[in-house]
Amino acid sequence: MKFEDFRGGPSWCLTFMRRKGLSIRVQTSLCQQLPPDYEEKVSNFRKFTDAKIEEHSIGPHDIINMDEVPLTFDLPLTRTVNRKGESSVKLKTTGHEKTHFTCVLSCTASGEKLPPMFIFKRMTMPKEKFQRGIVMKVNKKGWMTEGLMHEWHTECYGKRPGGFFHKNKALLVLDSMRVHITDSVKEAIKRTNSIPAVIPGGTTKYLQPLDISVNRAFKVALRVQWEAWMTSGEKSFTKTGRMRRATYGQVCQWILTAWSIVKKSTIINGFRKAGLLRVVKGSSAGNLPPDESDESDNENDPTSDEAILRLFNSDTEGDDFSGFSAQEEEDSDQ
Repeated sequence: MKFEDFRGGPSWCLTFMRRKGLSIRVQTSLCQQLPPDYEEKVSNFRKFTDAKIEEHSIGPHDIINMDEVPLTFDLPLTRTVNRKGESSVKLKTTGHEKTHFTCVLSCTASGEKLPPMFIFKRMTMPKEKFQRGIVMKVNKKGWMTEGLMHEWHTECYGKRPGGFFHKNKALLVLDSMRVHITDSVKEAIKRTNSIPAVIPGGTTKYLQPLDISVNRAFKVALRVQWEAWMTSGEKSFTKTGRMRRATYGQVCQWILTAWSIVKKSTIINGFRKAGLLRVVKGSSAGNLPPDESDESDNENDPTSDEAILRLFNSDTEGDDFSGFSAQEEEDSDQ
């Protein structure tokens, strides 16, 4: 209709969809089944961490959570606008939505972020030039190994405030993935004056701060970076007409940008909901100062542009990932 610079708000968009018979479509997903005794496991874990925090006067700066986040080079939403009743709903990608790699995230209960580690599925390091501060690793499977855990301790965990000299006692919260709980890894954790707190299997949705609040916000921010790349600039294609995926350097930059966008309040809320922080009058070991409150945002503002974006982000999207199970690793080896 030759309108220039037209911009419809959320209300206009929803009305347009109703007029045109459009709806937001989503794929179904399966949730992790809780163990029958999960309540007891959750209670015992919280008793253990409470006791250690009180015994060693561990403050929020020294309560750390780490987790592996499986990612792909393409990050399409599971929802899109399409005609009602259509049996086939397609999304445009570069064809690498199943090409996996791992990003290792870690943060403190005070909201500080540690450098992320990237683990790509390849045998040699990419020949691209990367900015300083990127911790990149490669192996044939693209996920965490016992050896990489030791490197993470040195290159990421040791970069936290006070982590180099190990003066303060720390609590490192991590899931029960096999490579997290080997004897050598536990010894390495203890050598850094840290106490390993291993989350019982099947309970990460209650006890892992990154799973509770951080990973979802991180993935939403990361998807925004991917969508901006997909919809801007010229793309190169193979001889068969297939769009080439983003470079390793571009993917690393997306992750660094997305990680920087995650709010401090989002991280703190994750630790609080996991039972690792308590809000009390006055400050004490393991607790936030009373004036440490959530940052305000506009996500509850029905007139904001995020109102539309939230419709596309399913509450079940990005289900808990507590590391590759032993069975999955054995199946992959076979």
